[in-house]
Amino acid sequence: MKGVMAGLLALWVPLALAAEPVDLDARLRAARHPATPVAELERLARDPDPRVRRAVAANRRTPPDLLHRLAADADRDVRISVATNLSTAPRTFLRLARDPDTAVRSVVARFEYVPATALRLLAADPVPRIRLETARNWNTDAETLKRLAASDDAEIAAAALQSLQRLRQGD
Repeated sequence: MKGVMAGLLALWVPLALAAEPVDLDARLRAARHPATPVAELERLARDPDPRVRRAVAANRRTPPDLLHRLAADADRDVRISVATNLSTAPRTFLRLARDPDTAVRSVVARFEYVPATALRLLAADPVPRIRLETARNWNTDAETLKRLAASDDAEIAAAALQSLQRLRQGD
């Protein structure tokens, strides 16, 4: 029995100390944990499973430079997680505002902490729904709202005018 236990321990220790957690649950836990070291988050950001990369992108402790790299991930949901992370830097929002996927741009247009610079880009989006969401965002500046208020789309123009009125009442 003692030899069996020693053999099992000899197998377990290298697995426990491995640089890469073996099972998905362990990788997800590490990707979500706020105390995971940056070097580990960087490794997990390259995980082949998009769920792990998504968890890294959603982790509030993920550094802005790593979030910027994840903003170019092939998986749309990873990019959406970056868009809703409070640690995302303004330059990354600019990247996401140019994302080829409408769903990503839509999340950026609706996110309450998106900088006005990204909203300026989205105000010229070819998709009317994105422009409408931009007109409704509380961070859209007056100059951008004036541009949207001149839209041929009545719903966009009305939303922009309503947001402009809200801004004026706040002054």
